[in-house]
Amino acid sequence: QVQLVESGGGLVQAGGSLRLSCVASDRTFSSRAMGWFRQAPGKEREFVAAINWRGSTTTYKDSVKGRFIISRDNAKNTVYLQMNSLKPEDTAVYYCAGGSTVYISNKYDYWGQGTQVTVSS
Repeated sequence: QVQLVESGGGLVQAGGSLRLSCVASDRTFSSRAMGWFRQAPGKEREFVAAINWRGSTTTYKDSVKGRFIISRDNAKNTVYLQMNSLKPEDTAVYYCAGGSTVYISNKYDYWGQGTQVTVSS
C-alpha cells in the first residue's frame, strides 16, 4: 500500500508563504504524475496543481497561478507546493495525490491524509 505523507501546513498571515511537502513510500513515485488538492470547510475538494513524472509540465488552478509553484524531487520521492502571497481564501486542508500515469490527468490512485493551512486576515 502506497503511503503519501504531507507536512508543512500551519497558520500564516495573509501575504505570507508556506511550503508543503509530500513524501511517497513507494518506488513508483518517479513514474507517476502528482497533484495537490484542497478542501475548505463546507466545500468540495478542488484541484490546485499537478506535475508530470519528470517535472517538465505543470498545471494550476487559475486562482493560484503566479502564487503557487509545484515541483518534485524524484530522488527524494517528494513533491512540493510552494505557496506565496497567501490569501484567507486559500485556507483549507491540502492533500497530495499520486496519479495513475506519468502524465497529468484527472485520475489519481493514492491520497495523503492532508495538512491544514490557515491564512489569517
